[in-house]
Amino acid sequence: MADPQLRAMTWNIWWRFGPRWRERQPGILATIERFDPDVIALQEVWAAGGTTQAHEFAAALGFHAVFAAPSYPRTPEPILTPDHDGVQLGVALLSRWPIVEHDAIPMPARHRSWDPVVLRARVAHPAGPLPIAVACLEHATTFSDDRLAQAALLADLGTDPSTDGPCPSLVMGDLNAAADSAVLRPLRDVLLDAWVAGGGTPEAVTLPSTHPSAPLEAGPELVDQRIDHIWYRPGHEDQLVNVESAVLAGDSVDGIFPSDHRAVVCDFRWRHRSA
Repeated sequence: MADPQLRAMTWNIWWRFGPRWRERQPGILATIERFDPDVIALQEVWAAGGTTQAHEFAAALGFHAVFAAPSYPRTPEPILTPDHDGVQLGVALLSRWPIVEHDAIPMPARHRSWDPVVLRARVAHPAGPLPIAVACLEHATTFSDDRLAQAALLADLGTDPSTDGPCPSLVMGDLNAAADSAVLRPLRDVLLDAWVAGGGTPEAVTLPSTHPSAPLEAGPELVDQRIDHIWYRPGHEDQLVNVESAVLAGDSVDGIFPSDHRAVVCDFRWRHRSA
């Protein structure tokens, strides 16, 4: 029997921020189709008019989708354009296979008057239940207490013994911190960085200053850093998980960048150690 496999992608798709958001939608879909991931964690996803951006992409792909809100950043107040009026901002998961369970877990946020959430889900991978957590963490670098507490929550979710089983646990998202940041120490202590495990280049950047609308005001802790991540843990102590590749996605499509972030794409393969 062949070893179980998985291609995972995480991507912040920039809500309705920036110019020409409608024209960016085909490029997002084309990029997903080009890389053909099995599961896709999305951040800065819009929801309006009884649908969500994730569900529209899922319909085009023949995938399943779930959405949870609110998430970072807060939608503009006051609204900047009629296209923002009444539109939610959240996180989402797309999956080739059915999403059999999902819930939204509030994150610690002492400095916010609203409750950002983590999307926790379980996917019916052919090998068995696949646990996934999707999040976008606090972006204000001055709120380090919230950032650390949120990273600790993700570490807890990624190591929850109730998710042990035939598939690895994945934690994916825009974590608004570089891999070596003190903010992500709770994750480094208990999970593995798929980018490093997959031989991704150490110079990788997912929020580049070269983007025409780069948020330079975010500062050097975020800009020109790899702040979008896939972390994982084997599903049990005898499971050997190999990350066979780690690449970036999100080049311009027909002259338009789909997002101000680059996507991270990793290929997993796993087996029992004695096999």
